[in-house]
Amino acid sequence: METRESGHLAVEAPHAIYWEESGAPDGLPVVFLHDGPGSGTSPRRRRFFDSALWRIVLHDQRGAGQSTPFAELSGNTTRALVADIERLREARGIDRWVVFGGSWGSTLALAYAQAHPDRCLGVVVRGIFLGEDSEVDWFMHGLRTLAPEAWRAFSEFLPEAERGDLLGAYMRRLNDPDPAVNGPAAVAWGLYESSSSSLYPNPDLVAEMTGDDKALAISRIEAAYFVGRLFLEPGQLLAGVTAIRHLPATIVQGRYDLL
Repeated sequence: METRESGHLAVEAPHAIYWEESGAPDGLPVVFLHDGPGSGTSPRRRRFFDSALWRIVLHDQRGAGQSTPFAELSGNTTRALVADIERLREARGIDRWVVFGGSWGSTLALAYAQAHPDRCLGVVVRGIFLGEDSEVDWFMHGLRTLAPEAWRAFSEFLPEAERGDLLGAYMRRLNDPDPAVNGPAAVAWGLYESSSSSLYPNPDLVAEMTGDDKALAISRIEAAYFVGRLFLEPGQLLAGVTAIRHLPATIVQGRYDLL
């Protein structure tokens, strides 16, 4: 499936988000919200959609993928990303669209739909993540019960004296301006996440999440969002379901989704 149109949309300075469209120009509009935060989109994200039926809009969130500046944290919050999605809808001349997201994309899909229910035809979410403290704690610590080798490598990357605060220790390294410091920390984070994201080893996913073009954005932005408690109030997305209860919705949760 080829990209029909693409470009960058200037949002709040210094950010400009990359977007692209594929599929049928007169098809049912759908916006795909990628995981992460910070991972960016890719052509394989189009595989969920029949190109003869859907007008497919993909974009890289702030700091991710081809959006600029790369791995930038300033002005990078959930509220800002929701505003960017709405700006993109307006810029593409779309009245209403289906909102589709997985993992962090499911978080963002729910946040956007609750903020703009009148602009949503429906919601599809998979690999649900609600941004709760318990889910962040599961990512940082709980996974050791099911993926002990991956978690051990993740924790033992740090000096023993710093392992009592994994998130804080990684955050300091990922925000260090020296690539000799932030680079290895980003790879360690990406290796941990990619190794825990599938039932069987997935070398392609590991390579994608530990490569120079993605590892720093994924790890730095994810860590910042975790420290910021995903920039959501506790229980916010479940409490906000009343605003979107009237919308058609599909929820898919994988049995073997450790994250």
